[in-house]
Amino acid sequence: MLTMENIVREGHPALREIAEPLSFPLSEEDLTLANEMMEFLENSQDPEISEEMGLRAGVGLAAPQLAVKKRMIALLIPGEYEDDPPELQEVMVNPRIVSHSVEDICLKDGEGCLSVDRDVPGYVVRHSRITLSYQDVTGKTFKKRFKGYPAIVLQHEIDHLNGVMFYDHINQESPMALDEDVKILG
Repeated sequence: MLTMENIVREGHPALREIAEPLSFPLSEEDLTLANEMMEFLENSQDPEISEEMGLRAGVGLAAPQLAVKKRMIALLIPGEYEDDPPELQEVMVNPRIVSHSVEDICLKDGEGCLSVDRDVPGYVVRHSRITLSYQDVTGKTFKKRFKGYPAIVLQHEIDHLNGVMFYDHINQESPMALDEDVKILG
């Protein structure tokens, strides 16, 4: 079972490397990794388990955050209300953005990351809509559109596969400055 101890923190070289594509069928090791990544997200969002295990809540996790140089991400975005099913719950293999909107978006309170143990103030500007191509753990290929918060989370996780941290997108000169056409979410 994965804990916060398994997640590498900023400064670890794995977070700046480009992850390798996976081929199918996935190995037992890769299938186990997929299950453990999703289990971590589920545990991190469960108030009792997360407190007991000292987990920070997460909505996404990329294999490089576990020092695994593979193109795999797990997402667990809760529904709007407590009893709603998750808005997005999936392990994605070899995800890639095939198109995106011109419109940009950012989170009002900025972004955080399980690999970053500090608050990093500033707006992280992302595309408000993306079309993603990816495979599930069985190798089935999907092409789906995402918008708003799920699109932001996906871009954050895919950045991890490319050695990019969320704060790389923050305007270093003026972290709270935004172009007037950027939509603020939340």
